[in-house]
Amino acid sequence: MPSKLILRPTTKPDGTPIAVHAAPDNSAWRSSHREAIIEPDLPIIDAHHHLWDRNGQTYLLKEFMTEAQSGHNIVGSVFVECGAYYRKTGPEMMERLGEVEFANGIAAIGASQMYGKTQVCAGIVGSADLTYGAEIGKLLDAQIAAAGGRFRGIRLITKWDADEQLNNGRYLIPPRLMSDPDFRKGFAELGPRNLSFDAMIYHPQIPEVIDLARTYPDTTIILNHIGGLLAKTRTYLAKEQEATDTWRMLLGELAKCPNVYVKLGGLGMPYLGFGFESLSKPADSTQLAAAWGPLFDACIEAFGAQRCMFESNFPPDRASVDYHVIWNAFKRVAAKYSAADKQALFFGTAAKAYQLKID
Repeated sequence: MPSKLILRPTTKPDGTPIAVHAAPDNSAWRSSHREAIIEPDLPIIDAHHHLWDRNGQTYLLKEFMTEAQSGHNIVGSVFVECGAYYRKTGPEMMERLGEVEFANGIAAIGASQMYGKTQVCAGIVGSADLTYGAEIGKLLDAQIAAAGGRFRGIRLITKWDADEQLNNGRYLIPPRLMSDPDFRKGFAELGPRNLSFDAMIYHPQIPEVIDLARTYPDTTIILNHIGGLLAKTRTYLAKEQEATDTWRMLLGELAKCPNVYVKLGGLGMPYLGFGFESLSKPADSTQLAAAWGPLFDACIEAFGAQRCMFESNFPPDRASVDYHVIWNAFKRVAAKYSAADKQALFFGTAAKAYQLKID
């Protein structure tokens, strides 16, 4: 059975290449603001980051370890798929195995502690095109075998919106992909293997995730980036409060599914409309906490701290904030919570959801 996902075109109809814009190097801008580290001893698992070398941006082990050693106590991390290092030979369905092999190699280097004590890529979230149906189990088994005990699940980006300008991922995602019968057959292969699903969506799609979670109650689902709230973007901005209220209501329904967790982060990506990347001087952690905190608090209120986890989402969020500042912002948001809740938000929830063994 062929895949139902189509790669986004790389050429125009006349055959000329579509320009790929390199991520701007904003390191000088970010380095213009420095802060003292808040609670430097607090153990942290960075629950979501990427590693890649693409579009003029290199973010690999050296770059991540520099971030991890910038002052906070980053004891471990979860690598999440980003289309990096796919295989170029063999069956198309199996090409994503290359990314897991790459991430496990980075994890093995990190485990040597030659570059620091952070257990980088302690958990690996790969990708799998679930529209292949039950056949995708072959890839899942190969990823498990390749990851040296670190493979925890997959992410298949399913975000779609009626505003076509927001549909800018690596694939042309059809609407209601998570309800597609073949996708569901592929999804059904995760639970028996004790694998999770990272859901990257836009907030109007939360009802689809609710149905998925109810249909497969034994499969862990981890909602990325607070559920892709679009309140500050394009067509939603005119009704920002209405969109935010809808998101809160849908979160409350989703929280009734005990197999769902939420990642708190991802709001530094420019397309979400907060605008911090455009400031003449980088925002400090107090400003970030004021802007993002109410949204994180809504997630914690709905799910409880034991099902919420902070994430850097680096390097995408690096467009708006430096690594040491984003964790300061998270700590400011969490300051009002109990010690037990803080332990969950920064360490315990990620360790539980991704079945990590980190001291």
